[in-house]
Amino acid sequence: MADRPLITLFVKVPAKSRVKTRLAAALGDDAALELYKRFVQDILDTLEQTGIPVMTCYYPPDSGNAVAEWLGPGQHYLPQEGRDVGERMGNAFRQSFTRGFSRVVLIGSDIPDLPAPLLSEAVAALITHDAVIGPARDGGYYLIGFRHDTFFPGVFSGISWSTGTVFRSTMQAFGKAGQRVHELPLWRDVDTVEDLKDLAARSRRSAFSSSRTMSFLAGLKDAQFS
Repeated sequence: MADRPLITLFVKVPAKSRVKTRLAAALGDDAALELYKRFVQDILDTLEQTGIPVMTCYYPPDSGNAVAEWLGPGQHYLPQEGRDVGERMGNAFRQSFTRGFSRVVLIGSDIPDLPAPLLSEAVAALITHDAVIGPARDGGYYLIGFRHDTFFPGVFSGISWSTGTVFRSTMQAFGKAGQRVHELPLWRDVDTVEDLKDLAARSRRSAFSSSRTMSFLAGLKDAQFS
């Protein structure tokens, strides 16, 4: 198989009460929805910097037209299919490998400031490792990836999703399978107002300071984000 890397981005259709619900409870539905849109746009800008092909996987699976209208015809799209996020991730990997990609990294849309060099590191790590993973501060993970010949769907089974044990349980599964895993730096995804405050604080002197997300935060009435 030819070496064909891919980054898969999981997104949800941008609709009120369906994205960033914990932020919406504090900031309102309109602000949370706008933030989510900017998160995704900032991530896509970063992905373009890597030069690695991108597949945008959308949920729910019948929202393809709405997502394509939002992000435009220049993207490659694939529906997320499965009963829970683990099954949806497993299916996304299977479909990507079936399409001939050899190294696949999957990320979510809650990490708008994830830098391009870290994404490139993740893809490159799969040359010498069976898998790659990026632990999140909330106990989950923000990135996971495999080679076509080392794909291990067992890490998506028996996991208590949306809990603080996801990363630990996943690493235990990797260990039992004897897989060589490259672990990326700890990162903080953005689900709560506290996460958003942290994002604003750590980004003031970084390249992310000129992002769509930071521009929106600067315009909020609440001065804690400016």
